[in-house]
Amino acid sequence: MNHGKTRVVLLFLVVPLTLYGVLVVSPYAQAFSISLTSWSGFTADKPFVGLDNFQRLFHDPDFWRALGHNGLLLLVVPLVTIVLGLFFAAMLNVGGSGGKVAGVRGSALYRRVYFLPHILPVVITAILWQFIYNPQIGLLNGGLDAIGLGGLAHTWLGDPAVALWSLIAVMVWAGVGFYVVLFSAAMQSIPKDIFEAADLDGAGRFQTLTRITLPLLRETVQVAWIYLGIHALDAFALFMVLTPTGGPDNSTLVLSQYLYLSAFGNGKFGYATAIGVMLCLLSLLLTAFTFRGSRGKNTIEF
Repeated sequence: MNHGKTRVVLLFLVVPLTLYGVLVVSPYAQAFSISLTSWSGFTADKPFVGLDNFQRLFHDPDFWRALGHNGLLLLVVPLVTIVLGLFFAAMLNVGGSGGKVAGVRGSALYRRVYFLPHILPVVITAILWQFIYNPQIGLLNGGLDAIGLGGLAHTWLGDPAVALWSLIAVMVWAGVGFYVVLFSAAMQSIPKDIFEAADLDGAGRFQTLTRITLPLLRETVQVAWIYLGIHALDAFALFMVLTPTGGPDNSTLVLSQYLYLSAFGNGKFGYATAIGVMLCLLSLLLTAFTFRGSRGKNTIEF
């Protein structure tokens, strides 16, 4: 009887596994094979060079600069986005003045407003912020002038000191709304009795957030961290629209952008694919370390 069930399960798995192998696994294998060549991308000939592309990567200052920028994104973007997402979600769900169980008044409207930037296409978001950061007619410099802080005005995307931070701000602005909704859904699944019991015990809002809410949201935060980490390692479309050449003095160059410029700008598809392989390995390592860090911790059930 069990053999019959196994055959049925395998029968249903054949098609999706085949599609996954052809559309996902096969391109990764092809990418690794291309990374071992000096293919220009425009010829049928793919000269085999072994690991030369990877050796060149380790001696390429632009690669290390791009990797450093991705490392900064990996530290800042998930941390700031998750902190803001948790703060706003807590205010919307358990931060109302009438008690810690209810959210602030108008929380449903605020949740929609927070989520609005996330539904905008990345290119639209980038073009919008191009106008905001414009040094002559931009909203940001104009607003600073209007409140008497014109000395803080910058050429935000043209100054190497602030260009990368300007892009980080856009990434956080565009992503935080999704995680507000994600954390709100997780908080709403927590029984209100827990918050009411904490309130009766005299726990303040900060204690309730750190001692009750955050431990119960650990798995949700872990998933959010992985998604944001992968997003930080990619960060392609936004950077290509706002700083298509890597910014002033390559101050905003990231790995995905360097991959694109190497392939389509310099005709080095083999070298660019080696960058892609390294980016894939970094993403896998990020996911593995994140899950390894949570191994052995008991899941809290309620």
